[in-house]
Amino acid sequence: MEKNNLKIFFIKLAAITLSIIIIINVVFNLLLAERIEKIDTLLSLDKSKFRNDLKNKVRNEIKNGLEKENILNKEDKILLYKLYKKIQKEFADIENK
Repeated sequence: MEKNNLKIFFIKLAAITLSIIIIINVVFNLLLAERIEKIDTLLSLDKSKFRNDLKNKVRNEIKNGLEKENILNKEDKILLYKLYKKIQKEFADIENK
């Protein structure tokens, strides 16, 4: 009778242990894997494949922007124009000196 109880105990123990391992694995994959993948992406900035992918994305965004009639909204245009005028004035000061 006691051997039968020990056998049932070890079967339950193995089932519970397996369940805990599966639960930990699922939680890790759902919650932490995305964050770890993002960290890996940041750390791979020095790899040429990642740089090429990033360069291609930037090129595609530039192409898409050039196909639009207006790239900038009015507020951005005003800010960039003011920045341009300020830089132009600073360069003029250099030429005068």
